[in-house]
Amino acid sequence: MKKIILIVVCLAVAVGGIIYATIHRDSGLAAVQAGKVTRRDLVTIVSASGQIKPKDYVNIGANAFGKITNLYVKEGDHVKKGQLLARLENVQPTMDLASTRSQLESSRYDDAAAQATYNQAVLDLDRAKADFQQKQLDYQRGKELFNQQLIAKSDYDTRVAAFEMSKSQLAQAQSKILQAKAQSESAKGHIAQYGAQLRHAADVLSKTDYPAPYDGVITNVPVREGETVVVGIQNSPGSTLMTLSDMSVVTAEVKVDETDIVNVRVGQAAEVTIDAMPNRVFPGHVTEIGDNAILRSSGVSSSQSTTGDQEAKDFKVVVTLDNPPDNLRPGLSTTAKITTARKNDATAVPIQALVSRKPEELKITPVGGPHPKLQPASASTASASPVASQNQDPAHDITGVFVLTGSGDKKTAEFREVKTGVYGSTDVEIVSGLKEGDQVVTGPYRVLRNLKNQTRVKIEKPAANTEQKS
Repeated sequence: MKKIILIVVCLAVAVGGIIYATIHRDSGLAAVQAGKVTRRDLVTIVSASGQIKPKDYVNIGANAFGKITNLYVKEGDHVKKGQLLARLENVQPTMDLASTRSQLESSRYDDAAAQATYNQAVLDLDRAKADFQQKQLDYQRGKELFNQQLIAKSDYDTRVAAFEMSKSQLAQAQSKILQAKAQSESAKGHIAQYGAQLRHAADVLSKTDYPAPYDGVITNVPVREGETVVVGIQNSPGSTLMTLSDMSVVTAEVKVDETDIVNVRVGQAAEVTIDAMPNRVFPGHVTEIGDNAILRSSGVSSSQSTTGDQEAKDFKVVVTLDNPPDNLRPGLSTTAKITTARKNDATAVPIQALVSRKPEELKITPVGGPHPKLQPASASTASASPVASQNQDPAHDITGVFVLTGSGDKKTAEFREVKTGVYGSTDVEIVSGLKEGDQVVTGPYRVLRNLKNQTRVKIEKPAANTEQKS
């Protein structure tokens, strides 16, 4: 009987020792979650919200003061270039145009009459010249005959008088030429004057009609028939009759955070979703990137702001839709997802596996026991990715991951410096430092943020992997 009791006691002591050893063996191990280095396609996406806008639109403003007599369109109407959109009261401009046109016609008649008078004066001058030449010859012959006493003095005096009269008539004909020319120039001046007035009157009248400058859609009509509109003066804007938008080229104007704008380039592909059209995705591409930052609180450009605070800023990015639907309207809320980078078949790990450590932290004695010297897990990985290179700048953190080495559920977490590439939504490309199939620590965050190099760890079961990042 005593022998049996002794055997039972020994078994109990042995079992207790095993249990105690098991419990205390795992008490110094950090419980972690693990993942593997795999190859996958990575896409970096920048998401930004904004609104739908036409690439080209124009606010048709009042060019004249007056009352709106006709509005030929309403919001949503499709119009063609040259189509009449609105008309202002035009009685006075019409009468001014008609009056100026009559004055122009009258001045043209005056010019025609002056030209006829000039032509007649030219003929009279020719006759006066011929008569003067004849009278001059008669005067010369009469003078010779009178000196030879072959004619009476009365006959000679008659010839002298006729010569002087022809000279006077010639001077008179020349004067009429100058007068007729002046009248013709005056008539031409009146024609030019009334022609300019006619163009001015026609321009004033044309400002009462508003044709469409190009094909488009009427997207805003803030006025009604019977209202009086005014022209803008100095810093006071004039009345806006309507807005015409060219919806053949539609854009999504979004605001991208300043931390993401450095990765956005013209020509990058984008996917646009519109709140009013759920479950539909419209392809597009980046066509414009703003140079000035926009203050998120006020929407004013930072170059125009007088405040010096460090509030968040955005940049305007325009995405042009490749095939916009016909029923789009300006102002619809939209979200654009811009693909800024893409890498196929990349070596990748979950983003949460990345950690940063200061060079001096990598030399701290780990929880699992002292290690005389920091060593990589193997010679192959040591040459590819040293933990703390002698060329590493001690002022900067080292980016890396904790690689699990060893067998079974009890492993050692070894810090491995890595070089990253393309960032996806959940994974990041590893350019150097790891190879496919390596097992890395992915969490939990409260353990990973304080994990030391060469720490002995145990892998949590998948069912226990429920902790969220804190």
